[in-house]
Amino acid sequence: MREALGSFATGVTVVTVARPQLHGMTANSFTSVSLDPPLVLVCVNRDAVMHGSVVAAGSFALSVLAAEQAQTARHFADRARPHGAAQFAEVRWRPGGCTGAPLIEGALAWFECELWRTYDGGDHSIFLGRLLSARSRAAEALVFFSGRFCRLARPG
Repeated sequence: MREALGSFATGVTVVTVARPQLHGMTANSFTSVSLDPPLVLVCVNRDAVMHGSVVAAGSFALSVLAAEQAQTARHFADRARPHGAAQFAEVRWRPGGCTGAPLIEGALAWFECELWRTYDGGDHSIFLGRLLSARSRAAEALVFFSGRFCRLARPG
């Protein structure tokens, strides 16, 4: 199953929360759900620190990574990284205006959400976030395909 799913190229995000302490996690299970109301979803393993953090915070932010941010993706995927604010020490970020959650500088897009609903997704929870704010910029995207990070050029 993992090999077959690897043939589906995905964008790469870092999901963050501000409370109960700063925390970030790389995720590629992110998508839009609805325009009215504006909803997005992210799936988080029930055993991940991020799972309890999203539930406790009641909000989260997502930074869609740009092509040159593969190291940032690796950093937030590394389970051995420091905990709390220390994991952001070498990453440029700013607090989101709505949630206070870290928004990664240089990303392609930023979303801030309040937790709207949570659904059972087997060993993951499906968190639906109601959009509080969204911004984007033009640049090449970081994608994950066949077990590797790749660049995706903007069309046109």
